[in-house]
Amino acid sequence: MANLTVAVIGPAGYAKDLGKKGTSTDITFYNLKKGADTVTFIEPTRYPERLAPLFYAASLADAAIVVVDALNATFGEYLLMLQAAGIGKGFLILRNYISPEQIRPLLKGTVLEGYEYAEDEPLALRERLLDAAHQIGIERSLADQKKTCIVPIDHFFNVRGIGTVILGCVADGHLKKHDNLKVHPIGKTALVRSIQKHDDDFEDAEIGDRVGLALKGVEAEELDRGYVLSNDPSLRSMTTISGRLDLVPFWKTPVGKGMVLHIGHWMQFEPSRVVSASDGNITIEMEKELIYVPGSKAVVIYLEGGNLRIAGTITLT
Repeated sequence: MANLTVAVIGPAGYAKDLGKKGTSTDITFYNLKKGADTVTFIEPTRYPERLAPLFYAASLADAAIVVVDALNATFGEYLLMLQAAGIGKGFLILRNYISPEQIRPLLKGTVLEGYEYAEDEPLALRERLLDAAHQIGIERSLADQKKTCIVPIDHFFNVRGIGTVILGCVADGHLKKHDNLKVHPIGKTALVRSIQKHDDDFEDAEIGDRVGLALKGVEAEELDRGYVLSNDPSLRSMTTISGRLDLVPFWKTPVGKGMVLHIGHWMQFEPSRVVSASDGNITIEMEKELIYVPGSKAVVIYLEGGNLRIAGTITLT
C-alpha cells in the first residue's frame, strides 16, 4: 500500500470532489483509495485568516494542486510557501481565462516552474494521482527499509476502549506495530499498540504513509500538535537554534536582533526571537523546543510583513 499526500491550495472546498472528507480542524483531510493505492489531500481550511494552515498543508505534502483564480498577492504567497517547503511536483489549474503565457514569467526559477498544467477535471486528476501513488509503492518496495522512524503529530485524542490515538504522516523511516518510540519533547516512551492507514489495520508503515496510531504509555492530555514520535537518535529538541538563513530574493526588511519570527518545521509553527544575525547566519530563541534533525530546513515567517510574510528558510544545525 502506497500513499501520496497532496496539498490542495486554492478556493476553499476544492478538494471535496477529489476525496472523502476526513479530519477537519484548521486543516481538512480528504481521502482517496483504489485497491492498495491511496491519496491524502490536505486543504488549509483557516487560510488566509491564519497563515499556519497554509504552512501545515505544504509541510505535509509530497506534491501540490494549485488552483489559480487570480494573479494576486494570495497567489504569490502560495508560490513562496511551496518554494520554501520544497514541493517540487504538482499541478497548476488555471481558471478565469488565465493563460500559461500570463503565469509563466511569475514561475521562472521557482519550484512551480516544473508543475504540469491540468484541466479543471477532478475525476481525471484523481486517476493521475492514484497512478502516481502506485508508482511510489513500486519504488518503495525496491528500497531498503530504515530501522528508525519519525512521525510528527498533527491531531490527537482519547478513544474509549482504546486510549490515546494520534494522527500523523510518517516523515521518515519505517514504523512497526509494538515499536517503542520516544515522545519529543516530553521524553516519555510510548508503545505502538496498533497502526491504521485509511481505516485499515496494518503491521507497519513507512515514509509518506498517513497513519493513526494507538499508543500506550502516554496520555492524550500530555500531547500537543507538533510533538514527534521517533526512535531516531539524531533527533534534537532545542530552544536555541542556529543555522544559515536564506531569504527570498525580494525580501527587504532587515533581519536583526530582537525581531520576532515564526519558525515552521514538520507540524511545528512557533514564535521565536532573533538573538543575532550576520553574514547569512542566524541564532534564534524559541518559546518552545523545536524538534528537528540537523541539516533539515525550516520555513521562516514574519507575520508583520504585510503582503510578504514568508521570509525564507533556515538550515538547522
